[in-house]
Amino acid sequence: MGQQYTEISDKLIKFITEQKIFFVGTATADSKVNISPKGMDALRVLNSNRVIWLNVTGSGNETSAHIQEHPRMTVMFAAFESSPMILRLYGQAKVVHINDPDWDAMYRCFNPIQGARQIFDLTIDMVQTSCGMAVPFFDYVEERGQLKNWASKKGDAGIKDYWRQKNQLSLDGKPTNIVSKNI
Repeated sequence: MGQQYTEISDKLIKFITEQKIFFVGTATADSKVNISPKGMDALRVLNSNRVIWLNVTGSGNETSAHIQEHPRMTVMFAAFESSPMILRLYGQAKVVHINDPDWDAMYRCFNPIQGARQIFDLTIDMVQTSCGMAVPFFDYVEERGQLKNWASKKGDAGIKDYWRQKNQLSLDGKPTNIVSKNI
């Protein structure tokens, strides 16, 4: 059933690229555990031990606050179509902000998305698969357009204002550095 590996095989890379959604889990030693669903074609496999994913503006910014204090991250994929499987990538992550030197090279890996606020760079130390036989089938219909429309209406200045008002602290009061690193 479940297997553990030290890297992502070509077969698992193919599985990752076919997924429409993934889930990110983070926590500090004393924070709430945060699990976030992600979509929008926002994840890239750079090699067998490294993935990056583009994070867009949202109602909170827990992942950023957590990673800056405790860099562990788990990314999970689940097969909702075809053969059952769950895939988890465990590792150490870092936050790359818009003004960081690595931003431009990493951002070029993605289609531009208005409201992009940071990229997470995950170095993987363990890959785990499990059966996923209890995961139901779901049909993918399409991406939701609300977030892109919201960001477009806000514009760059409005998004930065939103960061100042809503994205500077985690639920536990931990800093995200969104303003100091991005504006």
